[in-house]
Amino acid sequence: MSRLPYIDLDDAATELRELTRRGPVLNLYRVLPHAGPAGIGFLKLGGALLRENELDSRLRELVILRVGVLCGSGYELHQHRRIARAIGVPDEKIAAIERGAESDAFDAWEKLVLQFTDAVVKDVKAPAPLFGAVAERLDHRRMSELVLTIGFYMLVSRYLENFEVDIEQTEPSQR
Repeated sequence: MSRLPYIDLDDAATELRELTRRGPVLNLYRVLPHAGPAGIGFLKLGGALLRENELDSRLRELVILRVGVLCGSGYELHQHRRIARAIGVPDEKIAAIERGAESDAFDAWEKLVLQFTDAVVKDVKAPAPLFGAVAERLDHRRMSELVLTIGFYMLVSRYLENFEVDIEQTEPSQR
C-alpha cells in the first residue's frame, strides 16, 4: 500500500490533470499531486524524454529498464517492460536486461550504452574512455538526452520505491 494516499486525478490541479490525460491512469500519477508544482515539472520532463526525444526509443527503453534493475524498482520495470514491448524491443532483450552488458542478447552498441548507464548510476560520472566511446556515436542532444534519461529514471525509481507506489492490479484505465 502506498505510503501516500492516492488522489483522484479529477481533484488534481488542472495542469497536472491535463498532463496525465495522454495515457492510462497510473498509480504514479495519483501520488504526484502531493508534489504540487514539482509534480507538474516531473511530468513535463518525463514527457519530453519519452515523446520528444531524438535518442532511439528502443535504446532509451533498454536504458530505463537497466536503471530500474539497478535501483530495484519493480514498478518502473513493470511499466517500462510494457512500453518496451509496445515499441518493438524483443522479449529476449527485455529478459536479458537483468544481466546488463554481459548478455549476448545485446549488440555492441547496446552493450556500450548499458555499460555507460551502469557507470552513471553506480559511480555518478562515467570514466572518460567510456564517455568518449558513447559520445562518438551520439550528437550533443542525444548525449544530453541519454544522461537526462538515466538521471530522471533514477529519480522516478526512488520516488516510486520510497512511497511504495503499488503496481496496478489490472490494466490501467484510459482517461
